[in-house]
Amino acid sequence: MADAATLAFYQEQAPHYTMSFGQAPSRHLDRFLGHLQSGAPILELGCGGGRDSARMREHGFDLDATDGTPAMVRKANERFDLDARVMRFEELDAEDAYDAVWAHACLLHVERTQLPAVLSAICRALKPGGWHYANYKLGDGEGRDRHGRLHNFPSADWLETRYCEAGFTIEDGVIYDGEGADGVVREWIALTVRRR
Repeated sequence: MADAATLAFYQEQAPHYTMSFGQAPSRHLDRFLGHLQSGAPILELGCGGGRDSARMREHGFDLDATDGTPAMVRKANERFDLDARVMRFEELDAEDAYDAVWAHACLLHVERTQLPAVLSAICRALKPGGWHYANYKLGDGEGRDRHGRLHNFPSADWLETRYCEAGFTIEDGVIYDGEGADGVVREWIALTVRRR
């Protein structure tokens, strides 16, 4: 299910990619963590170089950091000693295991036809009432960026419908301008949802 060209980009570019971003955590992370009790189990999808993972560990959460690219997992573990592990989105099979699933700038690479199944798996992995965060580049149809990475480029309405169908309640949706790794500034949406 994972897109081969996208995985190949992250595998090849992991050293450069992980060092090209500052050490500061993602802009929405602390607000998201405020919904959780200290020590809560969190699954991170697409941990990349580990900067958000390190912040969650720093705040005492029980973190399960994952990424679909072995080179990214190695970099995250080298930099932050996270015990991160390789797992692709379609391999998620946990049930009622986590209080939260954090997925910063990664689910945007899932093919549109596959996204409903991935969202359903995330919902199952959460305990009832569990929290989930993900952000996406907005657009009007699936495509590739100048690095060849697949993006689902959803509209806000399309995306929110998929989340509701998967068993989530939308708690917050913030649209903002952001620059991707390809240097393009576009609208993004940050969704915070809860398992019903």
